Parts: sequence; C-alpha cells; structure tokens
Amino acid sequence: MNITLGKIDYNKPDRSMVFLYGNDVATRSLPFKRDELAYVEEKRKEDLSSTVVLNRLPHKIYVQSFDSELPNNESLEKLRRAAARLQLEMVKEKVTKLYVTGEGVIPEEVVAFLEGLHMANYRFEKYKSKRETLINDVVVEQHLIEPTVLEENLRLWRRIDRLRDWVNEPVMYLNAPKFADMIREEAEGMDNVSCTVMGQKKIESLKMGGLLAVNRGSDDEARFVVLEYKPADRINQKPIALVGKGIMYDTGGLSIKTGNYMVEMKSDMAGAATMASALFAAAENKLPIHLMAFLPMTDNRPGRNAYAPDDILRMYDGTTVEITNTDAEGRLILADAIAYADKEDPELIIDAATLTGAAVRALGTSVIAAMQQDAEKPFNLLNIVGNQVYERLAPLPFWKEYDELLKSEVADMMNCNLHANAGTITAGRFLAHFAHHPYIHLDIAGVAYYSKRESFYGVGASSFGLRLLYAFFQTYEACVNA
Repeated sequence: MNITLGKIDYNKPDRSMVFLYGNDVATRSLPFKRDELAYVEEKRKEDLSSTVVLNRLPHKIYVQSFDSELPNNESLEKLRRAAARLQLEMVKEKVTKLYVTGEGVIPEEVVAFLEGLHMANYRFEKYKSKRETLINDVVVEQHLIEPTVLEENLRLWRRIDRLRDWVNEPVMYLNAPKFADMIREEAEGMDNVSCTVMGQKKIESLKMGGLLAVNRGSDDEARFVVLEYKPADRINQKPIALVGKGIMYDTGGLSIKTGNYMVEMKSDMAGAATMASALFAAAENKLPIHLMAFLPMTDNRPGRNAYAPDDILRMYDGTTVEITNTDAEGRLILADAIAYADKEDPELIIDAATLTGAAVRALGTSVIAAMQQDAEKPFNLLNIVGNQVYERLAPLPFWKEYDELLKSEVADMMNCNLHANAGTITAGRFLAHFAHHPYIHLDIAGVAYYSKRESFYGVGASSFGLRLLYAFFQTYEACVNA
C-alpha cells in the first residue's frame, strides 16, 4: 500500500473517501449536504463509533465517527479496528484508491487509522493463483499529518509486513540457513548494523548443547545469527540484548505433536523474526539506541539421531539439563542464546518466544505473558507503552520457588515440569537461570499467529509485539535517566 499526502477536494464525486469525524467539531465545517449531515449526526448520537456510508455515485464517502474523549489508548485502538472493518468493505467494493480526510482529528489519531488500514490490507498471497483486489494507494489530506511523521511510520509498517512474510513462509521454502541468509542480506544495506552468521561448525565449537541437540533430528544445519545496531548518538553504552526463538518448524521431536497441534508450527520462529525486525525498525528510523539480537535457528524433527527424553545435555554455560519432553525445545535453544548474550554484558536482556501452550490456555490470544527478573524499571516502561499501543502485557509471578518444579535427580535441572503445573512460569524460570543481567521474558504464543482474521492483525502472522518493542525503544531514555 502506498500512502501519500495531498490536497483533497470534497466536492469531486469521482473518488472513494474516508472522512474521520472526531469530537468538538462545528457542524458548519463539515462538507456534507444538509440531509447527509442530519443522517450522520443521528447515527453519531446512537453510536460514537458509527460508520455512515454516503452514496455519491459512482463512489462513496465513509464517515467514520470516533470518541476522542475516551482514554487515549482506547480511542486509538478503536480507530485501528474501524480501519480494519473499512478495509474489508473496500475489498468487497474493489476499491484500489482511497482518500482520507476529516475534521476534529489530531495527527496521532490519523496515524492510528492509517496504521490499522495498512496492517489490515496485508495479505500473504505468494502462492495463490487468484488474489484479492486490495487498496493500492491512499491519499491523506496534507494538513492532517507532517510528512516526516508519515515517513517514519511507513518504514515501521513496511517492516511489519516483512516480519509477517517471514513468519507466514512455509519451512520447505524457509529453513534455518535460508532465513539466516535473508537476515544477513537485509542487514548489509543498513547504516550502523552488523551481522554475524554462525554455521554448524562454529556452533559445535561453542558447545551450544541445547541448539545442537534440537538440531540432531533435522536434515538442515542450525544457524546462530548475531545482529548489532550501534549508532553514534546512542543513549545506552551497553546494549539491550534481544533474544528470539527461531524454531523454523516444530513437530515436537520424538515427543511428537498429536492431532492438529502441528498445524501452523511454521510460526514457531516468530520470536526470532520479531527480534530481528525490531532491531531493523530501530535502525531504519535511526533511533538512538544500542541493540543486539541473538537468534538461534533450527527445526525440531524426530528424524536422524534425534535427541530423546532422558537425554542429558550440557548447555553453552556448562549447565546440565535432563530432557523430559522434546517438545519443550524452544527453551533449550533460547538458553544457549541467552547465555551467549549474557557474556556481552548487556544492560538488559529481553527474549520473545512462542514458548508455551499454557500461555494461550491461561490468557487467550490478546495479551503477552510477561515476566521479569531484576528489571523492574524497564518492565514497568514496557508495560506502560504496551497499554498505549494496545499490545499489552499480562505480568505473571516469577518467584524463585517455582524453580523447585524444575529440579532433576540426575542433572542440574529438567527442561520441562513433569506435572504441567505453572507451565508458562516454569518455562520462563528455566530461561532465567541463564540470565545474569536484568531480564524480561515475553511468551508470545497466544498472539504471534491467528488461525482466523483478528481485526487489523489479519489472519496468519500478526506481528504482535513489534509495535510494542518499537515504542519501548522510542521511550527507553526514561529508563536511562531514571
């Protein structure tokens, strides 16, 4: 979708138009006929979120009301969701060019509407022979938003599309070596970004026991990718370490998934895709923040000499781990990556992973299960910006007493709680063992991928979490100066 700024003539009937109608608008300034205005006002009184369609053949004006008196985050989210509904209507009407204008709106509200429209317009149709007619061009009334603000957001929204493409791609076309190469290619074109791709032999030399064990059942080699974005004007001298789970496909290994639980497991690398995208988004918009990303990649298969329950692994940091379930593989590759990141002396470690079904069962599909260890200030900031962009956190207890559930009789710890109690928390506690710096754990299992359309997040890969992290980076100076 191309979004540009321009002057809009309300009186030309040769265009489809969305008119955003905010609060405190003098009705004399609205460009509608008397009967049209009466109809709009009547519907607005009935519902402050109403959408009124004015038929100006051969095109239509869609008057989208909204309540700007709501709390800011709720008002903006309603605008995103209204945009998603309108996008579906445009698809039905086969509208390819749309004009957006309005009265009683501020730039932040216009951005929220455009964000919802852009994200809702995404489709993964690479392998379809017949594709939907989507909106190609959007012209926005030029006085509603500054060009620099629009350009910054467009770069972020394009990065969201790229993230969704990665997660939606089937593993037969996107395995660990291919994904690592794609990330390296993107990094090469960015200022202040470096990329190191470690192959199988290097991973073996590092003795990353978790990543190597999970990879044993695969015909494809593992990869470990390290990205760094280090601008000259950075506000933090020590990096924020972003760690992302890169299981390119998860069969469950020898603890194989049954029923339909294997469907959509191409999305099990969403954590790695999210963290790479978050770093790239910061670099593309030149945010003054020092970031590193640590991305372990492999698929989890039951083939070849696959690792098995009862095996004992020695991890990168020397910890021994008894395997009780090979479908708890994500935490094994993350543990090695966290321990490696820890040696970079970061001021904060954040991981993102589609880690546990328990998170979905406990919290549903609209929030991120979140935990922290010695990171109260950045966690509070992340929570605040999550509420603002409406990619919200559900903080869970992270007491050390939960470590008792991971005690092993034959190794330092088990990879999975045998009794399935507090599954999301114990998975996080397993990872916290390997972090010796302030640490935040984000379990995105419930939000990374939707099997049916979810408003502007669409169907399939959602990108949920990227806007959250980007907003966190934008405001991180509050932690630096605290």
